[in-house]
Parts: sequence; C-alpha cells; structure tokens
Amino acid sequence: MPVPSPNRPGLPVPSPNRPARLGLWLAGVVLLVEAGWLVAGLPQAALASDLGAVVVAGWAAVACLGAARRHPPSLRRFWWLLAATMVLSGVGRSIWTVQRLIGDTLPHTPLIGAIFTAGIVTGTAALFLPRSAPRTGLGRARTLLDGVIVGLALIPIGWIVVYGDIAEADLAYPLRILGLAYPVLDLMQLTILVAVAGPGRPMWRPLPWIGVSLAVRGMADALYVWLVTQGSYAPGHPIDLCWPLSYLLIGAATRHPPPPDDDGADEATEPPLSARWRVALPYLPVGGAIVAVVLSRRSTGQTPEVIFYGMMALLGALALRQGLAANEILRLVGRLRRLAYRDQLTGLPNRLLFNKRLRQALRRESPVAVLLLDLDGFKQVNDRFGHAAGDTLLTNIAARMRAAVDADATVARLGGDEFAVLLDGDRSTPPELLAERLLVALRPSVGEEEAGVHPSASIGIAEYGPQHASHTDLLRDADIAMYAAKAAGKSAYRTCTSTLRESAVSRAELIAELRRAVDENQLCLEFQPIVDLATGTVGSAEALVRWRHPRLGMLPPARFLPLAEETGLILPIDRWVIHEACRAAAAWRGRAPQATVAVNIAAAHLHRSDLIATVTDATARAGLAPGALTLELTESALIEGSEVVLDRLRQLRELGIRIAIDDFGTGYSSLSYLHRIPATELKIDRSFVTRLGEDDRAYATVEMVTRLAGAFDLAVVAEGVETERQHTAVAAIGCAHGQGYRYGRPGELPDLRGRTGVGSPA
Repeated sequence: MPVPSPNRPGLPVPSPNRPARLGLWLAGVVLLVEAGWLVAGLPQAALASDLGAVVVAGWAAVACLGAARRHPPSLRRFWWLLAATMVLSGVGRSIWTVQRLIGDTLPHTPLIGAIFTAGIVTGTAALFLPRSAPRTGLGRARTLLDGVIVGLALIPIGWIVVYGDIAEADLAYPLRILGLAYPVLDLMQLTILVAVAGPGRPMWRPLPWIGVSLAVRGMADALYVWLVTQGSYAPGHPIDLCWPLSYLLIGAATRHPPPPDDDGADEATEPPLSARWRVALPYLPVGGAIVAVVLSRRSTGQTPEVIFYGMMALLGALALRQGLAANEILRLVGRLRRLAYRDQLTGLPNRLLFNKRLRQALRRESPVAVLLLDLDGFKQVNDRFGHAAGDTLLTNIAARMRAAVDADATVARLGGDEFAVLLDGDRSTPPELLAERLLVALRPSVGEEEAGVHPSASIGIAEYGPQHASHTDLLRDADIAMYAAKAAGKSAYRTCTSTLRESAVSRAELIAELRRAVDENQLCLEFQPIVDLATGTVGSAEALVRWRHPRLGMLPPARFLPLAEETGLILPIDRWVIHEACRAAAAWRGRAPQATVAVNIAAAHLHRSDLIATVTDATARAGLAPGALTLELTESALIEGSEVVLDRLRQLRELGIRIAIDDFGTGYSSLSYLHRIPATELKIDRSFVTRLGEDDRAYATVEMVTRLAGAFDLAVVAEGVETERQHTAVAAIGCAHGQGYRYGRPGELPDLRGRTGVGSPA
C-alpha cells in the first residue's frame, strides 16, 4: 500500500517495488551460496568470497539510490552517501581481488586503504543526516568527538586484549597501522549512530539495521587482524562472510519508509535532551583504557608507542570535548536566563525581570514610577475568536507599547493581558503623559474596532513615595489605580492617591468581612411587593438581600453584591438567598395560597452544573411548589448564555420554575433570543418607567415592550413605579403588574398587606 509523502501530503511515496524485493532475495541467495562455498572448502573459495562481496556491495549501492528517490529531500543525501559508501566498498574489494590475483596474497596497499577510508568518511557523514541527529555545528562536533573518544579508548584495550602480537608479527607497515585503525573507526561510527539514533524520539527503523551492519563489520575487522597476526588467515576464510553480510544489512534497511513528519520540529534546533547513559557513553571506555595502560606498564615495564600516542590523542579529544561541553553549558545558561526573564509570546521582560529592575531602581533612590496596564474585555476576544487570535493581539499590543514608550521606560508583560511600564532615573517624560501616549497607541483602528478584536486598556499609575516600603507596595498602588481607571469607564488612566489607597483598604476589609457574613448569619432578606395593577392585590414579592454589618449597620445590595460577584462569593450568597426565600414563601402561601416569590441569581450561577440541584433542593426542603418560585436573570447574563445554559433553563422550566428577564431593555434586546430563552415574564427596567409622563419615547418604549411580551405570551412587570403619574401610565399602557415604592417598600414578608391602596401612595 502506498505510503503518504511526508513532504507532500496526499501524494503517495512509492514503496519498494518487486524488482527491489527480488534484488534483496538474490543478494541473500548470493550470500548463502558464498557461505556454503566457504564452509565446504570448495576450490577457488577466495575468488568466490571476493565476487560475493562485490556483487552484494553493488546491489546495496543500487538499493540505496532507489531509497533516495523514494524519500523526501531532507533524507536523500543520507541514502546518497550510503550508496557512495557501498560503491567505495565494492571498488576497494575489486582492486583487492585484482591485486591478490596478480600475486600479492594480502594486498594492503595505500590505494586500497585510501578507498576503504573514504568509504568510512562517507558513511560517517551519512550518520549526521537523520532527523534525530544534531542540527548545529556544535552538536555535530560534540557527537563526532564522542565517537573519536570511544574509538581512541579502544587502542590500549585492543592492544592488551587482541593486538599485542602485532608488533612482533612479520606484517607490512600499512597493515600494522590499519590493524588498529579499522576497528577504531568502526567503533567510532557505531558510537555516533547510537548518539543520533533518536534520543527522546521514536527511532527511525533503518538505523538499527545500519547499527547491526556496523557491529558486524567492526567484529570482522577486529577478527581479521587478529587472525593475520596469528598466521591463521587465508583468503576464503569464513570470516569473509561478515563483510558482504554488513552490505546486505544496509541494503535491507532501504526497504523501510520515510519517518513521519515531526510536527512542530524546528530543523535548526537541537533534538531533545539525551538520556543519562548517552551522555556518559563516550566516557565509559576511558576507564578501561586507563586500566589497559597500567596493565601494559606493569607487564612490560614500558609503554608501547602506539598506546602512548593513542593516549595522548585521547587526552586531546577529551580536552576538546570538555571545551565544547563548557561552551554548550554557557550557551544553555544564556538560553535559560532568556527563558527565565523573557515572555515567550511577546519577547518583553516578564514579571521576574520587571520586579528585579524595579528593586534595582528603588535601591538607586532615583525617582520611580510604575504604570500598570490591563486590557478591558480581552476574555471576550479569546472566547469569540480563539486563543490564537488572542495571542496575535497580545503580540501586536506589545509592539505598540514598545513603540510608544521608546527609550523612555521598560515595558514588561506580567502575565495574561496585564502589562507594566517602569519609569526610573532622570526621566523627561511624566508618567501621566506616557499613559496618554499609551492609550493613543493602543486605540484600535477603524477595522479593528468594527471587528471587535481590539479591546481598550485601563492604566494605573503609582509613583514611589515614603508610603512604599518595598516594590510590592508600589505595585499594589498601581493596581489600585488601575482598578479605579476601570471603574471610571475604562480606556482611561488614574494615579494612585491617598483617597484611592484608603478606599482600596476599606474594600479589602469589606471583602474579608463578606466572607464571614454567610457563616455568621449576618445576611437577611426583605421583600418588595409586586402588585396586580387591575385588582391591587399583592400576589408576588421579590426577595432582596441585605447585610446587617456589625460595624456599618444595614448595607443595601449595591454596596456589597458587586464585590461578591468579583470574588466569587456571590455563589454561596445566592444559594443562601434561594433557600431562605423558599422557606419564607412557603410560610406566606399558608395565608395566600397563590402567592409567588422572585429571586435574583447571578450570571455565574447559570454556568454551574449544580444550579438545578440547588433550586430543587431549596423548594423540596421548604415544601414549596416549584411554580411558586421565579428566578430573575439579567438580560446581559442571558444573552451571553451558551447552549448548555439554555438547556439548563429549559430543565428548570420543565420542573415548573418560572424565569423572568430582569432589567429588560437595557441590554442587547433582540427577538431572536426571546425565541430561544424559556422565559415566563419580562421586567421593564426602571430607567424607562421613571421617565413616563416626561418623555414620549419612554412611554413608547414601555408600550412596545408590553405588546412584545403579549405577542410572546409573557407576563410584564413595570419596575421602579414611585409616583401616581407613573402608576397611571403603566396601568394605561396595559402592564399587568407593577413594582416600586408606590406600592410598598421592601420589608418582612409577613408585613405585606393583602391589598395595596391603588388610589393613593403607600
């Protein structure tokens, strides 16, 4: 089955065809015939051995060229170099055969040595081309040195264990040199292969085949020289099978497909960190080399030249390797410092570096100011357009801030959508002027404003003064000023003052006390009547929470509910209100069986999966019929509701719970969401009702909403009815129910009268 191309998705990469598979089988047959010939000791065994090696090497070269055509460009050089290695092996073996037939039994000539050495060079170069190999010059040099160190460490070990007789053997000088050189180079290649085989990533399947090929060839080279020194080698020896076997293994490696695309991999970076054993790999044989030197010195009383020069080379390679390691450590330390002190998305200094520079500026006792900037509505950008758009926006904002600040200050990203600017030293730009420049720079263009992908920003300014004991105090004041800017309408800046600071302290104390209010039973409910305008009957009431503060007295909802919503305390408060309102309503219905109670719940509760359980538990505990409870939700909270929220509201309606849209007309009123939300009533916002009799447009708005509600079969409650004129107007328009001081102020539920004097103020 065709393999999808990693570099051109959708296009198949041809798998090895039938001729290629046939070639592998034929090469295997050649090797088996050669093995049988050599083991049986048939005539011309040496020639059979040479021809078999040349044939298999030639086939392996062709197979590597075929693999190069099937693989992506990034891996073609790998197979080309392996093909060149096989060609050099075949050429070298052919020249060996010719010279041996002419009369030299073991023709170790410089030409043949140079050809085989060139094959080792091309093979080593190929090992640096897989995707898991190092991608930098430093990484390649380090890996090459690892192989050289392991190979050089083999010299004293091999001299003691295997090659001790080379010096005494009657061998030509090139053979004596190559007798050590070839196994050393083989081990060097094998070490490099192990280092690049894929640390931290799946191993590419051809690499193990090539690793076995190198191991077989290294074993063959070592045994060959040992047999020659013992005088027991003759051409056609069974050891000759190892070289064509190593070629066959390389040819077999070509049958594997290219590796899959490494998504997100950067070809210019280093692969993942290696395992500890890979890091220690080049140093493990060094201990064996030292032991070999000691044993050689003890047995002969002197150190052979080859061991001496080998150890000198080994020490030089080790020194160079340690130099590279030190360089790499310094580079990594620099990179870690950049990672530790820089924001990876924008490239700006991060919170850690900003705080460090702020502390340094404070120690210099120079004028210091901090501007803290927070984006208004950034969460909506992420929710609407996705986090990728949010990241792009943050990068754009960082660039605008850097350009606006120029060299006057330091810009940092503290995290999320929060930025900071540090002004220190003898600055020429006042912080207020810099804040204005930032607001202008961050102002969205026409296209960005229309698309809704560029939020505004609020900036808080704090200048160092005697009230700041540390940099955290200065940042705290900037944060206080920033929230004051948000409260002032956003897209603005504020400077921290003693008044703001005292207000923030009071706010923090109030939040801390609010956390204890529920547990210590400091909350209480008052109920405002909702009147049937046709009969004047009080048929319902809205539960309003109050806080009996032990120090500040009775606090209205506007004083503490915004804090509760900001801190998440609104959830336990809402749960308490629902339970208490249901309990009071159940008692009230004992005297007025048709009475209902309405409860406001926060938008945060709509997104909680336990909302239904909270409501059903409250009604069940109180013994209240679900139809007697109305949940009031603001228009803005409902319009932002997801399908999950709408399903939750539908489940509540199926249970009998009534749903009221509070403050209708002040949000994003649209017919489409009235179709989707399972509401039972609309509450016209007091801002329209209070203008009745004074503003014809307000009258038209209330009349339109009333007709709209009738079309959707929704009940209507006019909120904020305080005067007789307003009462007359809403009654004339046709509103079924009214609520406001005209009919009664909030109080205890038992105190609500059975009827309200419609004709005169209550």
